Amino acid sequence: MDRTRFFVRTSAIYALIGAFIGSHMAGGGGYQLSAIHAHILVVGWLSLFAFAMFYKVFNIPKDSKLSKFHVWSSFIGVFGLTAGMWLYYTQPISGLEIFNLVFFIVGGTVLMLAFIAFAIMAFTYGKWITEE
Repeated sequence: MDRTRFFVRTSAIYALIGAFIGSHMAGGGGYQLSAIHAHILVVGWLSLFAFAMFYKVFNIPKDSKLSKFHVWSSFIGVFGLTAGMWLYYTQPISGLEIFNLVFFIVGGTVLMLAFIAFAIMAFTYGKWITEE
């Protein structure tokens, strides 16, 4: 799998979703989705794009288990956090309040594990992270 391409394409989708929500809020004059909009853009677009550039610029081994964990936990975590946040704040289906809360918490937890994996990689593969 090309990690850079995967992250860039996924981040582009989140950028479109975030821009659409922002446009919708501005046009409608209601800002109830502002937290969701911000998280989609920050963790969905910016973080995934930054991860793409990390893998493009630095020679992180493709067979690294930590790298594979980072890629998939980032993807699942961003989706879980943002979708869970939307479910939690909008409650589109009554009776699923606990499910929505758990979805939100699990998504955020998986994303936190992805950021921890990223921090570990930054130090584990530090010899490849250089200006030279």
